Amino acid sequence: MIKDIARKARQASVVMASLSTEVRNNALATVANALAAAREDIVKANQQDMDQARHEGISPVLIKRLKFDPGKLQEVIDGIHSVIRLPDPAGRVLHGVELDEGLELRQVSCPIGVLGIVFESRPDALVQISALAIKSGNAILLKGGSEAAGSNKTLADIIARAGVQAGLPDGWLGLLETREDVTAMLDLDDSIDLIIPRGSNAFVKYIMDNTRIPVLGHADGICHVYIDAKADLAKAVPVAFDSKCQYAAVCNAMETLLVDAKIAGEFLPRVKAEYDKVGVELRGDDKTRAIIDCKPATPQDWATEYNDMILSIKVVEGVTEAIDHINQYGSGHTDAIVTEDEQAAGKFMSLVDSANTSWNCSTRFADAFRYGL
Repeated sequence: MIKDIARKARQASVVMASLSTEVRNNALATVANALAAAREDIVKANQQDMDQARHEGISPVLIKRLKFDPGKLQEVIDGIHSVIRLPDPAGRVLHGVELDEGLELRQVSCPIGVLGIVFESRPDALVQISALAIKSGNAILLKGGSEAAGSNKTLADIIARAGVQAGLPDGWLGLLETREDVTAMLDLDDSIDLIIPRGSNAFVKYIMDNTRIPVLGHADGICHVYIDAKADLAKAVPVAFDSKCQYAAVCNAMETLLVDAKIAGEFLPRVKAEYDKVGVELRGDDKTRAIIDCKPATPQDWATEYNDMILSIKVVEGVTEAIDHINQYGSGHTDAIVTEDEQAAGKFMSLVDSANTSWNCSTRFADAFRYGL
């Protein structure tokens, strides 16, 4: 069965790559309208997933990740309209050179083909991935978290059907529903061009070790905020709070807070008071525990993505030690510095090996939609 789904996606990918910008943007608009019209069915399916997750004892933080209420649905619909407004990524001339008189060579962007994407238990991710696939002219095979099976099935059916109604080829979106489906997908190098797994390091490594298909891996989100000696505490406290607490179960939430020793005595009690209000469990090194009451941190804490209301804290001797710690334990996702010292900020943002670095800004801002991408 998976072979048949992948084969249809391969056939659809040829047509997807040839569709005009107008057709693809119209398909996106049709999908957005279809999702809005099916609001009650989507919310009902998600509520059933939520009830089952609670019955199975899944943590409240992960339940929040699973939740797909009318507000989140409207957010993804707005996101689809923002994707429509983006320039077409396909068919752009990236480079051109005249090799000889009348002989021109051009490098032109084009769709990849068929993408196999495995993602976490966030139904909104399915909508976002589908919208980007339409915009870029790619066919997709999707496997979401089992906790969101009902939500994903409902959303995939609506999106696939709306896309076909708007002129996309049948089979452009295929939904995989079991772990066995994922295992079978790894053998389909004749049909799939790229696999994008989102999950733990162990899961991403398993995918890489068991397929001949190219893999674009995304694993842990071990993100940091460093509070510099010259930080404005009126900025530092809310940045540190938002980075951890706004949505603790996502990959751009802070997991380790680094604090300069010169400011730790003043800053840590203030930020602890805020964390205590929402029940964040704090784990600190010896220097931290000499200032505030918290559990002891172990070396394993520095390398852990909690996905929960847990935070490790380390007191460091300046920006260089903070950078060294991040480059040793971080996952290269998102790291932030809070400081009024432009030189320290520049050093941090230049030397931290991370896809996103920010200055006086929450790690939660690191998001393609927020970036306008």
